Amino acid sequence: MSVDRAKSMRGLGLQIGGRRITPELGLAPMAGVTDKPFRLLCRRLGAGLATSEMTTSDPSLWHTRKSRERMDHAGEPGPVSVQIAGTVPERLAEAARYNVDHGAEIIDINMGCPAKKVCKAWAGSALMRDEGLVARILEAVVAAVDVPVTLKTRTGWDAEHRNGPTIARIAEESGIAALAVHGRTRDQKYQGRAEYDTIAEIVAERRIPVWANGDIDSPEKARRVLDATGAAGLLIGRAAQGRPWIFGEIAHFLDTGEHLPDKPVEAVRDILLAHLESLYAFYGEHRGVRIARKHLGWYAKDRTENAGFRQIVNRAESAGEQLALTRDYFDALAAGVAPDLAAVA
Repeated sequence: MSVDRAKSMRGLGLQIGGRRITPELGLAPMAGVTDKPFRLLCRRLGAGLATSEMTTSDPSLWHTRKSRERMDHAGEPGPVSVQIAGTVPERLAEAARYNVDHGAEIIDINMGCPAKKVCKAWAGSALMRDEGLVARILEAVVAAVDVPVTLKTRTGWDAEHRNGPTIARIAEESGIAALAVHGRTRDQKYQGRAEYDTIAEIVAERRIPVWANGDIDSPEKARRVLDATGAAGLLIGRAAQGRPWIFGEIAHFLDTGEHLPDKPVEAVRDILLAHLESLYAFYGEHRGVRIARKHLGWYAKDRTENAGFRQIVNRAESAGEQLALTRDYFDALAAGVAPDLAAVA
């Protein structure tokens, strides 16, 4: 698909099988981050799609607490997109069927994760080193389910093996409905800058929709990446941590060319407090308090006295204490005064 044609279709939604994703902005799957509370929040604040954390294809682990939580999609707005990971085609096909039986409406295959423990098992982006295995996996999963199957990859294994375009061809030939490409090779992990030339090459050569991913952290950057690549949509990952309203900001800018006003501190406070409550409800108070700590750090990272706030709030052992500390901190910011962290230390 040409860049010009992709631009002319923008705003019509991104088609994945029989599903139309509007706006064409998705929450990228991130292990330990894109749990059900965060997915629901990002959808409410403007994401057109929110894909789950990667779930294992090993059936012996499907009934563990972690897997049960990652496979919980009750009450999620559709389409429900579930990412699966593994190396054995038959197991991935079985995992796809299992997740469809438990609510998945789109199956996404992980060939983009650069984590050492994942690649060591030849899963994630390590699969890009074996194009024959890639084909067998994609064909097996597509044949196993009646819902659209998508694929997330990187531009290649390393700078000398930037085979993203070849993987994209295999994906299209295997029946993959849409492709997401992170603009880095596996050996880059998340270092350096994402490059978009390879994504543009893939878009130009393929007919299936392509999501561009990597370093999209502002409305202006979103526009530049879309214009440079001709991608059908954008996946946003780390930039949504502590700023889940970025989807609404980008969608508004792409539609109007104008910026939304900065989110008032009071609005940020209310979004964060609701997020905390949802974490406690989903994980239980004890685990929810601990899981919330990383989110608290992300929400406050650009705020006054961030380091002091994190030090204090990380000591909280109860939901009530964590909520009170958070509310007091953001109330002080809203009042235009420096938070008195010493008073709650």
